Amino acid sequence: MPTRRLVLVLAAALSAGAAPPVFAHGHLVDVELIDRAVDQPLPIYRHRGSVWVAGRPGSRYAVRLSNRSGQRVLVVLSVDGINAVSGETAALGQTGYVLGPWQTTEITGWRKSLAEAAAFYFTALPDSYAARTDRPDNVGVIGVAVFREREREPQSWLLQRRSDAAAEPRVAQGGEERERATESRAAPAAAPSTTAKAGGLARDERLGTGHGEREYAPTTQTSFERASERPAELVRLRYDSVENLVASGVLPRPRFLLPATPPNPFPGFVPDPKG
Repeated sequence: MPTRRLVLVLAAALSAGAAPPVFAHGHLVDVELIDRAVDQPLPIYRHRGSVWVAGRPGSRYAVRLSNRSGQRVLVVLSVDGINAVSGETAALGQTGYVLGPWQTTEITGWRKSLAEAAAFYFTALPDSYAARTDRPDNVGVIGVAVFREREREPQSWLLQRRSDAAAEPRVAQGGEERERATESRAAPAAAPSTTAKAGGLARDERLGTGHGEREYAPTTQTSFERASERPAELVRLRYDSVENLVASGVLPRPRFLLPATPPNPFPGFVPDPKG
């Protein structure tokens, strides 16, 4: 029997309106990585059944979640194998964000409180939050587990229960959960507290997500009862540096990149120029 779980829902950056456009990431929830410097989605690349994004060391990013359904959904967000809300090693039964019907929101960092988050930014693996908390094995992947909501009880019953409740807000008490709101306003821009080493990454060094400066990112708490213990959808988005994606064959090798083998200072006689 599913149990009631406390979840977080963003109070800011939620937008309602027409159904969002169709992306390739999910049927219930679409997932995009947003370059916060230009407020544009990072291009995606498909390779051997996986979806990839090329990140730039030092760049801040956000995870944009778009609910394509007409019902509320719970999204458990994993970054580098870590729950972005609780900081636990990610698992399906943990807390997450609630999206209303047709709503879109951007998760800009690791949740530090109801009011603040530590900014996501691309960085070398040793500087990643996962590596700095001794969990580097799953660096380079964004995971989203989507849960449908259990059918709610009749509205008249809910109104009666709420009229019987105490005036002050309560969370998970007496079988009823109530909301606790915080002020809502746009989050100011903030640079990462640390940046990738000078010159970018070593060619064979994986890209991870750092724990940047705290910024204002208000949330509220709300109730959500899952329709089932298994997610209705799992979405995975992988990322790495351009150099690593080229080396692994995800991206074609640009002509200007250095060859994989060292150059030979004495290759032979002088050839004629082309053209």
